[in-house]
Amino acid sequence: MTDPSAPRRPDRQPGHHPDRAGTRASVRPSTRQVARRRIYAPRVIAWRTLRAVDEDDAYANLVLPRLLRESGLSGRDAAFATELAYGSLRGRGTYDAILAACANRPIDPPLLDALRLGVHQLLATRVASHAAVAATVDLVRAEIGQGAAGFANAVLRRVSGQDLNAWLDQLAPAQGTATGAGSATGAGSATGNQDEDARLALRHSHPEWIVRALRDALRHHGRPVEELEQLLIADNTPAEVTLAVLPGLARPQDLSGTPGELSPYAVRISGAPGALHAVRQGRARVQDEGSQVVALALADAPLDGPDQGAWLDLCAGPGGKTALLGAVLARRRDEGELPASARVIATEVAPHRSDLVRTAVAGLESRRTASGRPTMPEPVVEVHCLDGREAAEALVVPGHGFDRVLVDAPCTGLGALRRRPEARWRRTPSHLASLAPLQRALLRAALEVVRPGGVVAYVTCSPHPAETTLVVDDVLRRRADLQRAAPDRQLWPHRDGTDAMYLALLRRVPSSPPEQAPPPAPHPDPPPDPSRSPA
Repeated sequence: MTDPSAPRRPDRQPGHHPDRAGTRASVRPSTRQVARRRIYAPRVIAWRTLRAVDEDDAYANLVLPRLLRESGLSGRDAAFATELAYGSLRGRGTYDAILAACANRPIDPPLLDALRLGVHQLLATRVASHAAVAATVDLVRAEIGQGAAGFANAVLRRVSGQDLNAWLDQLAPAQGTATGAGSATGAGSATGNQDEDARLALRHSHPEWIVRALRDALRHHGRPVEELEQLLIADNTPAEVTLAVLPGLARPQDLSGTPGELSPYAVRISGAPGALHAVRQGRARVQDEGSQVVALALADAPLDGPDQGAWLDLCAGPGGKTALLGAVLARRRDEGELPASARVIATEVAPHRSDLVRTAVAGLESRRTASGRPTMPEPVVEVHCLDGREAAEALVVPGHGFDRVLVDAPCTGLGALRRRPEARWRRTPSHLASLAPLQRALLRAALEVVRPGGVVAYVTCSPHPAETTLVVDDVLRRRADLQRAAPDRQLWPHRDGTDAMYLALLRRVPSSPPEQAPPPAPHPDPPPDPSRSPA
């Protein structure tokens, strides 16, 4: 079978498309003998992105840019492909319910992905209905086959019979019951009286268990549960592109954009970040403002005793927080606040993610070698391909320990659903249980290597109590030498405009010198053993 994420090279031809001017591509499917069709290339790229996500468990934010580069699409065409792919992933739950109401048979995954693209165009874009149906049918005919094309045409014409609000009122009314439908894959689902979580799940395209989890998280972190619908809406609102301008390499005012509200290095921009010289040169990076906030909180946390510049990022990949910490450390080292030997040690267990960390910090090392200053003789960031749980054995700071340690723990990512919409369809409640031991083990490892008086930042991109306060409280209960260095912080997309990052700062309490105990009284010599001969 061919890899659906591998783009066939489109033949760029000038011409006019009935719903959007731009590039068209002729595509010959390798799996079926069908007539050569003229298919609008962004739809092909969007469909192959959905197939890679569904079939290969790929991440859209990694697959889509590669497909765009290989296809040569840019500008409006690339923007349209991005909207189709991400919009279809975000709306999948709602779209599947609508498709199930319009279909009379189970739908195979390749066709289902194409229909999701069609429904998104019909119900959530300005593409004309006749053009959305015709273009999707052409895509199905070319990529799947003529028989599937007829079915797609019939289903999409039923979908186009009413707008999104009418479909939502039919399938998930605000009050009362609705005659709903089963899964678009053919598995029926019971309907009738829907509780609020089920209604919100369908209207806002989230799995029902995530709706319940977010409701519990709001309550647990002291927010009114009435904010739940605002949070779900924020999850479905594309995040603004936010840059972290690395201190010492660039200044926020040098970039055209809107300054962030929470981080002094954040700049929100419109357009492609890759078009900016600062981004291409590694002086600024795409990074959510919430990620910047938690990294800077660790860098600025007061210590007991002097900061010797021994900083550790225990789960560094892909390297955004590492780069920001490294830039802050390099500036302080350059200004004499930290010794010349100060550096960030970054560990990442996966080799390919270790390489991403090295790429992320390459701009810092270029600055160091180009400056030639005697105050910067050492690397700013040192990357190790290492399991963070082995840090105590592998990373020893003689006579000191680390001053600051970041534990950006693996988690469900429920706080970044607006950036990674496919994550909501991959995660299940079982992931919470499976990740819990790893999260606790990494936090315990960090506490073993931080020095007395040093600070550990425990961070997750999730508001779920099982991944946030319950982890921290459990570890705190088992050790008497820890205290919270500051109140925990939970950010929210609907309130702060960031991912739902959680931060706990823990300080290892310096131990008091033990009282001098009196020497033990001497024991009398034991009586001689008659069974032993003298030497």
